[in-house]
Amino acid sequence: MPTNTTTILERLTALHPKIIDLTLARIEGLLKDLGHPELNLPPVVHVAGTNGKGSTLAFLRAYLEAAGYKVHVYTSPHLVRFNERIRLAGEIVSTEHLIDLLEECETVNAGKPITFFEITTAAAFLAMSRVRADITLLETGLGGRLDATNVLARPRLTAITPVSIDHIQYLGEGITNIAGEKAGILKPGVTGVIAPQPPEAQAVIEARATAIGAPLYQYDQHWVVDPVEDPVPSGALTFRGETLSLDLPSPGLAGAHQHINAGTAVACLENLPDFDIGEAAIRRGLVTVEWPGRLQRLTHGGLTGILPRGWELWIDGGHNPAAGEILARAAMTWHDRPLHVVLGMLNTKDPAGFLKPIAPHVRSLTAIPIANEQASFSAEEIALASKIDSPSPRIAADLESALAAILREGGETGRILVCGSLYLVGAALKRNGEAA
Repeated sequence: MPTNTTTILERLTALHPKIIDLTLARIEGLLKDLGHPELNLPPVVHVAGTNGKGSTLAFLRAYLEAAGYKVHVYTSPHLVRFNERIRLAGEIVSTEHLIDLLEECETVNAGKPITFFEITTAAAFLAMSRVRADITLLETGLGGRLDATNVLARPRLTAITPVSIDHIQYLGEGITNIAGEKAGILKPGVTGVIAPQPPEAQAVIEARATAIGAPLYQYDQHWVVDPVEDPVPSGALTFRGETLSLDLPSPGLAGAHQHINAGTAVACLENLPDFDIGEAAIRRGLVTVEWPGRLQRLTHGGLTGILPRGWELWIDGGHNPAAGEILARAAMTWHDRPLHVVLGMLNTKDPAGFLKPIAPHVRSLTAIPIANEQASFSAEEIALASKIDSPSPRIAADLESALAAILREGGETGRILVCGSLYLVGAALKRNGEAA
């Protein structure tokens, strides 16, 4: 037996010749051979979307746990350790338990072709079927319709966070194709909570819901969430739904976009009548929520230790144009000091589209590769693909070199944002000496 998860995870990666091949047949076969653990889960909330899935689930988990409920959670990808993907009744799965689960799935699969995400999703279902909890929160990995998590015929609730362009090589060109894949998690007779959507995506989601008989609980029709701006923006928010009307404090996750994610999670609570979640639990969960790597400021650790006094170091795993717009809105509030961006991205992404909204707010841009990621752009490729005239990008070999180059410039105290990939953010957290 391996002493850590690395060996077995590498073996599982080799079981399928393609990195991603969307179909449900392989995982359905494995789950059948495992005795259908997916049929023995606590009530499931299944969430899809392009941006905000993980944050929405983080808020929902925080609300539920603040009310005393035991919560299973399955998310991806991880930042530092694979274990982060699986929470059992509130606790990250132990390495020993994870190894046992993965080896059991590997044995039952008996060498048949299966993707890494499929077999590890099966392991998550197996784990969650064996540990008592009150509810299961499930995040799609890619798309929705053919995602490995979409094997549940009747979850308790579904939700779709904002849809935008991403993963076009797997989900198709254009917002309507992508929305169609996300809408694949809707189920007959199961309410779908819908966050704000572009009009084209909204039309596709509504058409799918009508076709299969899935009732929708939609933003701006059934619920709204707004920032409190009287007399000035405060960071607080108001939620108005069909059963709840709340005046809430500022969310514990940074960025105005988190208001929508926090509100989507409250809208989910409105459609979970079996769970008794009072306003006090919602308020407590809202401010104590944790979701690393999403517009997160690092305040201590190895990387922050090399910065001069007064400098700030932030990380964000957003990697598509919509995420770039979110970061641009944050940058517009950061004019107290110059912003220096360190960017690394996978070669399936669009550096120019991501950077376009941020560029007007950036003093310097440093391109780096993502360490130990074969699918990473090189620093030179990012610099070329970014097509940003001002600032002209510099190239660095790694994160530490990028930070050193920024500091060598001298000048006024600044703010550094490391962004472009969750894999880069995970590497930053690991080098900073923090668990995610």
